[in-house]
Amino acid sequence: MGDKLSLKLDERTVHGKKVAKLRHEGFVPAVVYGPGIDPVSVQVEDRVFTKLYRQAGTYTPVHLTIGSKKRIAMIKDVDRDPVRGTVRHVSFHAVKANEPVVAEVPIHLMGEGESEAEKSGLVILQALDKIEVKALPMDLPEAIEISIVGLKEAGEKVTLGDATLPEGVEFIDHDSGHGDDDEEEKSHVTDLMVASVWEPAALQAANESAAGDATDVSDVASDNGEDTDQNSQAPESMPGGKGQNEPKQSNVDAAKAD
Repeated sequence: MGDKLSLKLDERTVHGKKVAKLRHEGFVPAVVYGPGIDPVSVQVEDRVFTKLYRQAGTYTPVHLTIGSKKRIAMIKDVDRDPVRGTVRHVSFHAVKANEPVVAEVPIHLMGEGESEAEKSGLVILQALDKIEVKALPMDLPEAIEISIVGLKEAGEKVTLGDATLPEGVEFIDHDSGHGDDDEEEKSHVTDLMVASVWEPAALQAANESAAGDATDVSDVASDNGEDTDQNSQAPESMPGGKGQNEPKQSNVDAAKAD
């Protein structure tokens, strides 16, 4: 984990259509919710939240201060204006420091440009750039690191099994315990390919056959069944409370308005 991230929030009394004026004044409406607490309507300066979000993403716990109360929370959902890209609303999911949470963290390839494969003109294609892990909130890693320095020839690859996880952190294996009883037939999360070595010509040919642009390698990875389009994932399934029932802000505002 990096430095402790903190954010001061003010309780919000403006709801419904009146939040448009709040946004115009440079504030972002938000809600803090979680198990055992009533949803709390809050607000934060747009510039302050934007700076924090660049650091925290959706996988780093944030220490919130709301009046005299302090909570640890994950940023679960950031709603943006589809045209201007400005933040319209934020949802914080409160968590407990002593209870594990599931979060999706980025995968970083270590040693890029140092492998024999790259030095000989081959291309290393990253097929998986995020993965779900489970850990106590303060133990969540900023990223999963996997070295590619040992890759030499076309066809070689690295998998999640090549990563060294910090103590107390584990991968979420959605396929574990399902399917055939034969262990050799089961699919384990550690078998997932993270990156592989390609001949440039083969990479271009695979792109062309997939009707993709030669510079867009994501189509190739998808065609080989190794990539999941992480960017198309719905915000509600992102980390910071996976599987929790988040109250719709429209309902919260409507209730406040009444």
